[in-house]
Amino acid sequence: MTIMENKEFAFKGKCLNGFVMLTLVLLAILGGAALVVFGCLSDDTMTSTVYGVIGVLLVIFGVIGCCGFIMIEPGEARVMMFFGKYRGTYTEAGYHWVHPFISTKKLSLRARNLDAEPIKVNDKTGNPVMIGMVLVWKLKDTYKAMFEIDSQTMAQAGSGTVVVGSPVNIMNALERFVRVQADAALRQVAGQYAYDDGEDGTSSEITLRDGSDEVNKELETRIDERLVMAGIEVVEARINYLAYAPEIAAVMLRRQQATAVIAAREKIVEGAVSMVKMALDKLVTEEIVELDDEKKAAMVSNLLVVLCGDDTAQPVINAGTLNH
Repeated sequence: MTIMENKEFAFKGKCLNGFVMLTLVLLAILGGAALVVFGCLSDDTMTSTVYGVIGVLLVIFGVIGCCGFIMIEPGEARVMMFFGKYRGTYTEAGYHWVHPFISTKKLSLRARNLDAEPIKVNDKTGNPVMIGMVLVWKLKDTYKAMFEIDSQTMAQAGSGTVVVGSPVNIMNALERFVRVQADAALRQVAGQYAYDDGEDGTSSEITLRDGSDEVNKELETRIDERLVMAGIEVVEARINYLAYAPEIAAVMLRRQQATAVIAAREKIVEGAVSMVKMALDKLVTEEIVELDDEKKAAMVSNLLVVLCGDDTAQPVINAGTLNH
């Protein structure tokens, strides 16, 4: 996938201290109002007109200047635009004043969580599974977030009673974009792996259940490829829910139980054979008793029944000889 060029750059225009400009704006408004009042009280027509015009202009400039104040908190950014032209992104926290005719859009650069509800997908073998994930993301490129995707139109479509184009709406629109793309990436990744090993349990392929690190890394890569166009960085992506779909869950549970029982039986038989061999070797080495092939076979059979059986062995005392 082609990575788009980073078109974001820092705002290079004049950005003055907000508190200093607030003082000047208030002085302009109050001074203009005072000149208007003084002009109205003056008996000289020329003086009254001059003071009135100057006072009105000061008030107008003061009111217009009030539109240039912006406040930026840590973890926030302002996208600056001058009559539709992108002029840069400003991220310095504090209270500032910029040209009143520069419009700004506030965006949050803080990390956000997306806890996706489990969805039903088919794994590599075609079995329906329920899979969910948690995603941590944040904005990295404000230009792409504002202009490479239609986030402002999406914000207007979901605005409801909230102010159209507000920061809340824009971030919610980006979150909807992330949710859709993350859902598509999760379906793609889930279809590349089987839920679990095959019936023999000897497969070396990565599975959804056992290959969590590899699967999560693949999921993060796929989501990042889809979100780079929106200037969004994936901090972390991992599967937090995995189960068979309800319609096959009971059958698969019985298969897993049968596989576990077979594996346990294999271990028990392996240990029992080792113990029987050790017992026979011990009898021969220490010459405790001589056994022919028939009696060895009977002894092996009895020992295997005792060692592999689920019930407790019941001893039988032979009161006669070995020949009876």
